[in-house]
Amino acid sequence: MSATFEVLGQDGRARRGVLHTAHGDVQTPAFMPVGTAATVKGLMPDQVAQTGADILLGNTYHLMLRPGADRVESFGGLHRFMAWEKPILTDSGGFQVMSLAGLRTIDEEGVTFRAHTDGSSHRLTPESAMDIQRQLDSDITMVLDECISYPAEKDEALESMRRSMRWAERCREAFVERPGYGLFGIIQGGIYDDLRAESVDALQSMNFDGLAVGGLAVGEGQAAMLSVLDGLAPVLPPALPHYLMGVGTPDDIVKAVARGIDMFDCVLPTRSGRTGRGYSRTGHINIKNARHAVDAAPLVDGCVCPTCSKFSRGYLHHLFRCGEMLGPILLTLHNLSFYQQLMAEIREAIASAQFATFLENWNIVQDTSETT
Repeated sequence: MSATFEVLGQDGRARRGVLHTAHGDVQTPAFMPVGTAATVKGLMPDQVAQTGADILLGNTYHLMLRPGADRVESFGGLHRFMAWEKPILTDSGGFQVMSLAGLRTIDEEGVTFRAHTDGSSHRLTPESAMDIQRQLDSDITMVLDECISYPAEKDEALESMRRSMRWAERCREAFVERPGYGLFGIIQGGIYDDLRAESVDALQSMNFDGLAVGGLAVGEGQAAMLSVLDGLAPVLPPALPHYLMGVGTPDDIVKAVARGIDMFDCVLPTRSGRTGRGYSRTGHINIKNARHAVDAAPLVDGCVCPTCSKFSRGYLHHLFRCGEMLGPILLTLHNLSFYQQLMAEIREAIASAQFATFLENWNIVQDTSETT
């Protein structure tokens, strides 16, 4: 049996569920920290697990280049290679390849590209994407798709979406079924509701273990993203997990959950941590601001993460001012803890049929949030 999904409760379109995989269960709605190159930057795997993360995201494009899928396989797969025992989902690499403007060419069979690392030439096809992710031992494998830039004319979006559907079918045929391992299809179609609906219809006929919404968080803005999700909500298959790729801010996540999304990933909490930005319910905290230099308060009052439990804003400000590596580590640890605590509260609100109230209170706070 492949990876399976169980819906435990629903409040409006928001769902509480669990995804069963070969390396454990994922409680949903879930946020996946991004471990692009077999590491969540700055943190030990145990630290990431302690934030509450059930699953990590790795990236096929980066791992196929360095250290190479063969090498990861020789170490016993990605879980053993990076000492992460819980589930791993791997992006097929399509987004990274498509972003290599001037360095790639697309044809019906796949994409040829030059690596951003050394200029070497590589070929990625639906079949090779499946094989690489099998070597990585990904619990959740993603199909290879074509992710077009925003904005895109409808004709371009249509052509790209249909090619992605043909690639998805080839991925389905090439995927090696194993107990607890799953394959997700990716919905494409730009901002066009009819193209998105056509994509869902095509993917449903291929019997995937989950469906992802791709091609968003590429510059279209939150209003356009939510509009696409509103159009998709009635047609997404209720028995499958719904994954919104590359999203996003805490506000994006809460509002996407309200539209039936179960899984998320984004670099924001880790990237922001490295640049001195901390997340809170009431806005962003730029720890580099001079006003924090003499502040003995924790980064976020009431937060029980290791950073807030032990260190002051003044100390964190000092670390960033001096360029000490501990500063980015501590803010990354706080941000991931904040995201995972938010997901836990969302799950509890859905389970207790209080998500509408949670959403209303969330929106009130966001309307008055600010950067300090």
